[in-house]
Amino acid sequence: MQKTKSTTGKNSTVPFGDIKREYKEIKKEIDAAVMETLKSGYFVLGEKGKNLETAFAAYIGKGSLGVAVNSGTDALKLSLMAAGVGVGDYVITVPNTAVPTVSAISDVGAVPLLCDIDEKSMTISADKLGELLKQNKRKLGKKLKVIIPVHLYGQSCEMDKVMKLASENGLLVIEDACQAHGAAYKGKKVGNFGAMTAFSFYPSKNLGAYGDGGMIITGSEKMKDKLVMLRNYGQKQRYYHEIIGVNSRLDELQAAILLAKLKHLDAWNKRRMEIAARYTKAIKNPEIEKPLVSKHAKHVFHLYVIRTDRRDELAAYLKEAKIGTLIHYPVPIHLQNAYKSLGYKPGAFPVSERNAKRILSLPVFPQLTNTEIARVAEVINSF
Repeated sequence: MQKTKSTTGKNSTVPFGDIKREYKEIKKEIDAAVMETLKSGYFVLGEKGKNLETAFAAYIGKGSLGVAVNSGTDALKLSLMAAGVGVGDYVITVPNTAVPTVSAISDVGAVPLLCDIDEKSMTISADKLGELLKQNKRKLGKKLKVIIPVHLYGQSCEMDKVMKLASENGLLVIEDACQAHGAAYKGKKVGNFGAMTAFSFYPSKNLGAYGDGGMIITGSEKMKDKLVMLRNYGQKQRYYHEIIGVNSRLDELQAAILLAKLKHLDAWNKRRMEIAARYTKAIKNPEIEKPLVSKHAKHVFHLYVIRTDRRDELAAYLKEAKIGTLIHYPVPIHLQNAYKSLGYKPGAFPVSERNAKRILSLPVFPQLTNTEIARVAEVINSF
């Protein structure tokens, strides 16, 4: 992994991400994994998938069990199905997440009940969650079933407080860790708190496939057995269907690629954290609010998200300098046209709405060079 040498000049492009660099770094391993799978002639629900489930579960923690599926969205959807969530039920999550979090809720016929975020961490506010539960638990009764805390940008939520509130109100917790492979809270990796946890292997993730993919982590053998059936049409054995399921199988090629990449995950996370530290030290512009790492969190920086009141001007300035940026995410869930039916109005979630106008994601992929990092900071400081 190149860190210090670079031919990047002032007129060169700094991409937001570059998976081609990653492939070049581990080309021999990836090519060998793919060729081995092609030669095997086995492409669905084979040994590669089983080995990935075992290896990734072991990475998350002792007692973890893995079920590979075809996307992070399906990891959330199948977790909700396994939890018995269906039409007319309510699931609490945040407005500043990616739409897939709530589309999974909608897919099972449930209703997203949104909770605003903490200003500093940009993850679910435990205080606001407590208030929301006081307002709605009696009214919704048993229809309120699940909390989905989103470990956004690579930073964990305050899981001790979330779990305490869930326990007090008889709710199940399903963690959305689609951006948080290897992130931790108080020394424990995310994926060890809720009844189930969803991970995405979308190509740009800290651990990404070369296509779609996902994984559900659970500590329950019974839940794992149910998830295994759900992802494969509800079959316990071929052609014998115990429950209604779906087709959500991770193919063997993606499993082989992910197995090859998993051994690099900690090193890549470390590099992301190094890049974040370099940005934090080098960016001096007083108009820029740099990301905060929560006191008890290990932030693995899937994204390095700055905030400024002049976000659009800064994004245009960086684009002019050939520096890639993105916004994660420009429109909160409750203001999306697709979710007008939820009935929320502008101003309903002021912290999420304010952040949506101020956030900007900088390049932070592991193969980014130190020269490129310095250039990004230099351009920001000159803004």
